Amino acid sequence: MIMSAAEICQVLKEGELEKRSDNLLQFWKRKTCVLTTDSLNMYADAQKRSKGKELKLQSIKKVDCVERTGKFVYFTIVTTDNKEIDFRCSGEENCWNAVITMALIDYQNRKAIQDFKTRQDNESASPGQEERRMARAP
Repeated sequence: MIMSAAEICQVLKEGELEKRSDNLLQFWKRKTCVLTTDSLNMYADAQKRSKGKELKLQSIKKVDCVERTGKFVYFTIVTTDNKEIDFRCSGEENCWNAVITMALIDYQNRKAIQDFKTRQDNESASPGQEERRMARAP
C-alpha cells in the first residue's frame, strides 16, 4: 500500500502501556508505546527509543477480549498468524484498545480503497476488457 510521508509519520497516540511477558511467569512489563497510522511501536525505555519492537497494523487481525476491572482495562491483540499479545492500561485514561481498534479499521479501509483502485486501473489498462464487460451487460 502506498502512503504519503505525512501519513506514515502521523502519531495517533503516545504513552505507557503494559504488556504481558511471554515467559513462564508472565509478568506485566511497562512499555512506552507510539501508535502511528501503520504500526504500534513499543519501547522498554522512554529515553532510548533506538531499540524497540514494531507491530505493523497489517499484521494485526483484531483487538479482542476487552475486560474492565476496577483499576485496569485488559485487551488482547490477535495477529494474522493467530498469536495473542496481552496488554493492560489504566482505566482512568483514554484507553489504548479503542484507539488501536480505530487505527486498525482506518488502515483496513485505506488498504481496501487502494486495492480497489489498483484493480480498477489494471482492468482499464488491459486490452479487450471492454468487450468482456459488454458481453456480461444485459
